[in-house]
Amino acid sequence: MWIVRLALARPYTFVVMAILIAILGGTAIVTMPVDIFPYIDIPIVSVLWVYSGLSPEEMEKRVMTNFERSLTSNVNDIEHIESQAYNGYAVVRIYFHPNVKVDMAVAQVTATMQTSLRQMPPGMFPANVLKYDAASVPILQLGLSSKTLREQEIFDLGNNFIRTPLGTVQGASVSYPFGGKQRAVMVDLNPDELYAKQLSPIDVSNALNLQNLILPAGTAKLGRTEYQVRVNSSPAILDELNDLPIKTVNGATVYIKDVAQVHDGFQVQNNIVRTNGSRGVLITVTRNGKASTLSIVDAVRAALPRILANVPPELKVVVLGDQSVFVRASIQGVVREALIAAGLTGMMILLFLGSWRSTLIVCISIPLSILTSLCLLSLLGQTINVMTLGGLALAVGILVDDATVEIENTHRNIAMRKPLVRAVLDGASQIAVPTFVATIAICIVFVPVLLLTGTARYLFTPLAMAVVFAMLASYLLSRTLVPTMMTYLLQSEIELYTEGEGGEATRGTGLFWRGHHLFNVLFEKLRYRYMGLLDWSLQHRGLVLTAFLGVSVGSLGLAWLVGEDFFPDVDSGQMRLHARAPAGTRIEDTEERFAALEHEIRDVIPANEIDTLIDNIGIPNSWPSIAQGDIPTISSADGEILISLKEKHGSTRAYEVLLRKRLRERFLDMTFFFQPANITSQILNFGIPAPIDVQVVGRNAEANYKIAQTVAAKIARIPGAADVHVHQVAAQPEIRLNVDRGKASQLGLTQRDVTNNMLISLSGSGTVAPNYWMNWTNGVNYNIGVQTPQYRLDSLDALLRTPISVATSVVKSTTADSQAGASAAGNASLGASPSGSSQAYGNPGAMAGSTQLLSNLVSVQRSYTPVIVNHYNVWPVFDVYANLDRRDLGGVGAEVRKIMREEEQHLPRGTSFSLRGQIDTMQSSFFRLGLGMAFAVVLVYLLMTVNFQ
Repeated sequence: MWIVRLALARPYTFVVMAILIAILGGTAIVTMPVDIFPYIDIPIVSVLWVYSGLSPEEMEKRVMTNFERSLTSNVNDIEHIESQAYNGYAVVRIYFHPNVKVDMAVAQVTATMQTSLRQMPPGMFPANVLKYDAASVPILQLGLSSKTLREQEIFDLGNNFIRTPLGTVQGASVSYPFGGKQRAVMVDLNPDELYAKQLSPIDVSNALNLQNLILPAGTAKLGRTEYQVRVNSSPAILDELNDLPIKTVNGATVYIKDVAQVHDGFQVQNNIVRTNGSRGVLITVTRNGKASTLSIVDAVRAALPRILANVPPELKVVVLGDQSVFVRASIQGVVREALIAAGLTGMMILLFLGSWRSTLIVCISIPLSILTSLCLLSLLGQTINVMTLGGLALAVGILVDDATVEIENTHRNIAMRKPLVRAVLDGASQIAVPTFVATIAICIVFVPVLLLTGTARYLFTPLAMAVVFAMLASYLLSRTLVPTMMTYLLQSEIELYTEGEGGEATRGTGLFWRGHHLFNVLFEKLRYRYMGLLDWSLQHRGLVLTAFLGVSVGSLGLAWLVGEDFFPDVDSGQMRLHARAPAGTRIEDTEERFAALEHEIRDVIPANEIDTLIDNIGIPNSWPSIAQGDIPTISSADGEILISLKEKHGSTRAYEVLLRKRLRERFLDMTFFFQPANITSQILNFGIPAPIDVQVVGRNAEANYKIAQTVAAKIARIPGAADVHVHQVAAQPEIRLNVDRGKASQLGLTQRDVTNNMLISLSGSGTVAPNYWMNWTNGVNYNIGVQTPQYRLDSLDALLRTPISVATSVVKSTTADSQAGASAAGNASLGASPSGSSQAYGNPGAMAGSTQLLSNLVSVQRSYTPVIVNHYNVWPVFDVYANLDRRDLGGVGAEVRKIMREEEQHLPRGTSFSLRGQIDTMQSSFFRLGLGMAFAVVLVYLLMTVNFQ
């Protein structure tokens, strides 16, 4: 009562409070980030190791496993570790326990990474350490294409002149370009010329590192002037690299142009992007942290015209995959429903009360309660999202109670011919305790949310806070602002209520009062019938209770019919089809397969419904994107197709069903599965490309792979399970070159010489001996790659003709008593033929230290190797992914668990199962919500006990 008296004594204080709430609430609406979901603040750190050419098995055992073991010793509060090794790189993702400061975790992981470098293969660069965020999903994609520019030029413009300025957009993380050809200065080796000149790939690489330097000279003070001294350490003109000397043999100089060709080219292409059938480049914009998706997209769109003004007009940039459309539609949908609910609520109040003044009081208290909730959410660092808005929309109907009950009770007291102030005070005091208990009881209902963990906790806690804050604000306003407004607005209506109950309906004039009178008459008839039904029920208590119990118990059976899902299915008009060709398929052949897939897709989906088709084939150039996303691409033999439909389209789920059937019938040797396409599903799956993930854990890789295949075959027979497949591919063709170390030693070579030359020839010199050339025209440093062009290594025989030698000095002289005899004696570049007694007679390659062909040193063996190797807590795992097809997640998940229990009885020693994905999150959330509901029931009962004593 004291607060009501205070409000009536100092009315302007609470009017000012209401104005401040409106101002601060409006400020919160403008400044709070807007997104689809709340920020999921789970501390996760991703570490990316790169070493070109190293096989997945080597990356696993020499890099990934060593680093994982170091982490468990030096980093605190690790919840679990997930890792995967590809060809040339490895991704280690560290999940920490809640409440761990991610900045400290990044520091500890970085320190461990630096100390682990000494155990890594020589020449390996430090790893990239990145903070992983489940909500960091692509929100916008930029498609770059041109009819006149080369692919490497498109890639170069996208990487250096579009991506860089976009990185200044607050909250945006702009990826390294997908697809295209990575521009570089290529030194294309000619193995035959190298062997003829008695050189090898490592000689060319060493020559570049010795002749193309990025070193300053300094300054010289000559007389009264200080000069900057500059040496032509690095050629300014690209063609001058061809004239760099490699070696001088007896006075004859061999230049790079004699054994290779230096040109403006591109690195070996491992990633192809096609937009509507045409090759191009894709740049992905990702939301970072708590930034607003809508703000980022708007900022990027606003910055594009200014950026594109500085690139050639031949470059065409198209905005694709704009997730802000989906986010904006979701937000607008929730807001629209809330406004409709508020409008209907106001109409009902007007019908029941008949007074537009009373209705105005209630309708003012509702938005003020909502604005108060938004202010508190903003102070706690929350965002405006579907969950918070959904909570506020849910609260709209409940917020009416406090103000409506108080106004109705005040009207009752006015009808008792009390003065207005006394009627307001008595009306407030009479309902103070019941409304307070009701408000607290409603808040207690949301207690189960406090018991949630993981992703569900971050999703549903803001919803509960939005409702609770609004309810508490509504109760406070009903004690302060509502009584104040009643004393001013209801003064003119006092005479209408002096006639007793229902008098205002008969004496009031105007449209609202007449409508209220008619509604009151109908409502009284309904109430009379209800009283009759209530009287009958009290006279037949046994029958009523029996029927009630029967209906209640019978309704429990619906639990087996309703189904279970963690989140409702959303038709966003997008599909992500992943296609995988047989292991070892060249990327050029994979591109042809994807072109055929596009043709089939266009046959299934009408042309007037397709907006864009984007193919992303092979391992992305953007390695950090793999470390932070749900990209299941594992080699150049697979990729994904993003299908974006126009606004008016058929059922996305129906098209998925048709495509599954048709593609599997037409492409028998390929594997297909759909990934989450919309931002909602991607966040809920938390980096896993399917809602169900059955892991087979254990050291016996061969046996566990067979078990995974058996489990996948059984899960595929479950009704409603779709796209069931084993993520790992264990049989990519491999050529093993076994070096005869003894023979190599006799020829003055070592295993290191063979390996170094093969690494440079096949994978390039960029990993172990990086070198750069500055383009003074555009100010970009380009990597210089020494490598044998792939078209020259088109057969096993061509591969075995790779020249191998020891890296020698730039000057070489021979003497008469050398193994070559007099053939190389003196200063002549060409000596006499070796004598018959010389070891080199008829076989110059027999000389120790001379250049040898690879075929002279190795034996060849064909084998198979894994395409990818995965770990979970350092243990090797095989993942069986399963999607859903027109069935609930709980139903499919229950049958998956049954299969796991059956197979566990036959597992070998050391092998176990683990169920992960959205199904695991749903089950744990439901269990904790059940406990919370039971706890809430107990709390409400205790509250009632205290209230009624």
